[in-house]
Parts: sequence; structure tokens; C-alpha cells
Amino acid sequence: MQLIARSVRAREIPGAVTCTETPGGLVQVEVRTPLATARLYLDGGHVALFQPAGAAPVLFLSRQSQFAPGHAIRGGVPVCFPWFGPKAGDPAAKMHGFARTMDWELESAVQESDGAVTLVLALRSSAATRAHWPHDFVLRHRVHIGGALRMALEVENTGSTPATFEAALHTYLAVAEVREVQVTGLEGARYIDKTDGMKVKTLPHTPLRIEAETDRVFPGHHGTCVVDDRAGGRKIVIEKSGSATTVVWNPWSAKAAAMADFGDDEWPHMLCVETANTGENAVTLAPGGTHTMTATVRLG
Repeated sequence: MQLIARSVRAREIPGAVTCTETPGGLVQVEVRTPLATARLYLDGGHVALFQPAGAAPVLFLSRQSQFAPGHAIRGGVPVCFPWFGPKAGDPAAKMHGFARTMDWELESAVQESDGAVTLVLALRSSAATRAHWPHDFVLRHRVHIGGALRMALEVENTGSTPATFEAALHTYLAVAEVREVQVTGLEGARYIDKTDGMKVKTLPHTPLRIEAETDRVFPGHHGTCVVDDRAGGRKIVIEKSGSATTVVWNPWSAKAAAMADFGDDEWPHMLCVETANTGENAVTLAPGGTHTMTATVRLG
């Protein structure tokens, strides 16, 4: 990991972008500008921190998370690819695919005229990825850090056969009290309730309230969601493109207590609103094709 850290230091931007190695062996990229502070890890291509100037962090990060190579980070924005949840036909495979636990490359770092920074992280197919998914690809995560956090997950099929994949930007939002949160933008939407035997249900035409363990997949949803964190006195807006699925998740108390990398008392302070293409919205790419899914997270 030290060699990798030395190689990415060439991407540093004095006064804005620094690359270091953590005691646990992860390469982290820190962005500090008058607009915002952010932290990314090359392990998983993972955005762990986004904090606009003058505001509290927008992303939730568990204090119990394992910051070690090959372990998924609990919180921030995990990258799920090329499947979401359990792999169909292979229950022993890693949840949410291999991208979130593999080492990515820092391709570029650029500071723009307004002070914002754009980082491009890349993951390429290899013998290790083909052992789990038989396709050649380049996966790029373009992360723009300014007054808002803009993420673009680009998949390129570099193989000779069509490739079908699922993907998600599994965004953990920091809220003051999830039981007082209202989510707008999903009114009247059809969803799959993963806490109730995968039953298909429809939300009423009112904002979504989080009142118990929640794991809802909204297929065919392309729009913007707004998380009204009333206890925290702020709204978080999640805009997206190239995404036909939205997922809303909170583990609640019992599931949180059963998770080794999640503090027992942390679940009231987070809510996942995920930008995704899963299930019936999985994407098929022809050879040479590309697909880009974007998520913009900002304070309203």
C-alpha cells in the first residue's frame, strides 16, 4: 500500500488535495477548499466525508466501521457493482458486488476556476473480477466536490459480449433524528418491501416517514428526493440521472445491534437514500457501450 500511496501523491494539489496512508493501510484522499471538505478512500472508490463550508457533515459514517483493506466501509457512499444485495444464484458471494472492497486507481485530480475539485477514480476488470463476473469493463467514479457533492458512476463495456449489471451509489445521509424525518419525492410510488417478504406496495400520496426498519426498493423512480431533517433544521436534496431505482433504508434498532460494524445507538442518525439501477432496472451494455449514473447531494 505504501507504493500505491507514493504513486497517487503525484495527483496532489497544494492547498487542496492531499494523499496519505492510514495506520490501517488504506490510501485516503483529502480535499480541503473554501467550498467544502471531503475524504475518499481508494479502497472501494469510497466517498466517506462531505462537509460544505459552514455546515455539519452531510454523510453519515459509523464509528464502528472497519477501515481495513478488503472490508466495506459502513457509511459515506459505497459503490455497489455489478450486483446489488445478494448475487442471484450465488448466496455466498459478497453483498453488493466486489467494487466496494477492491482497490481503485486515482486517475486524476483537477481544481477548477471556482475552487471546486473533481477527482476521477477507476476500477478495471482483472482476473480477480472475472472470477466473480465474466465481463471486461472499466468503472469510473467522477466525484465533484464543491458547494454540492456530485458523483457520476460510469460503466464501460470493454469486452466482446453484452454485459448486464446492477449498480448503486449507496448514500448514507446524516440526520439528527430519523423518526422526525420526512422524505418527499416518492409520493404514490410503487415499491418492493424487503422487510415484508418482497411484497409490492404503493406509498400514499404523502411524504414518507421512517417509523420502523425500512428497506424499500422503488423501481421506475427517476426523480429527486428531499430529506427534511426537521430535528436537524435542514433539508438534504438528492438529484439523479441515469438511474431508474431509488432505495430507502434504515436498519432500526434490532438489525443495527446485530451488525458488528454499526454502533447500536447510531441508527437514529442516518438514512440511506440510494441512487441505483437494480432488479427490473438492471442495465445491459453492448460491447463498447457506456452508461453513466449520477447523484448530486446538496443542502436545500
